Amino acid sequence: MKVNCEKEALEHMAKEILVACRTAPKGKGQDDIVTYLTDESDREKIAKEMENLSGVKGAFFNRDAKNIRDSDQMILIGLKDAKVAGLNCGGCGYEKCADMEKQKKANEVFKGPFCSIKIMDLGIALGVAAAKAKDMGIDTRIMYSAGAAACDKKLIDAEIAIAIPMSVTGKNVFFDRKFDGK
Repeated sequence: MKVNCEKEALEHMAKEILVACRTAPKGKGQDDIVTYLTDESDREKIAKEMENLSGVKGAFFNRDAKNIRDSDQMILIGLKDAKVAGLNCGGCGYEKCADMEKQKKANEVFKGPFCSIKIMDLGIALGVAAAKAKDMGIDTRIMYSAGAAACDKKLIDAEIAIAIPMSVTGKNVFFDRKFDGK
């Protein structure tokens, strides 16, 4: 007989969430989404980088680093080599897709500019992931900070990524987060 074996199921559940991300609708059917499943060592590296970035990006990076350490699992969902959708929609701020493609990539944690359709694809994948986790009873948060740290430290091969840490405890570790604003 096993007792309190919930955490044993979490890696499998995280993989199911990643399957849902992969099959989420994509603009023009073009898939530029990349997904990652972390282990404890990965989460610690990301948490340390978040602490390093806190002086530049904001103190909330420190608060979020604690959440990453308290999480039982974490996935990252991002974009790699995302091409433009070719719709000339102007959502990126340029009249033509070709105009955006000529722009120099930002030398920041995320390497934009990005096609708005591709950013919407990322948002849809994140929404699908959050919904799937909720349906499975997993506590989560969507974290720019952890995705930014993973990209900045080149722990993942993506130009932009968002993290979803997960927890299966009796008390949601993401609920009473303390932020001192320093």
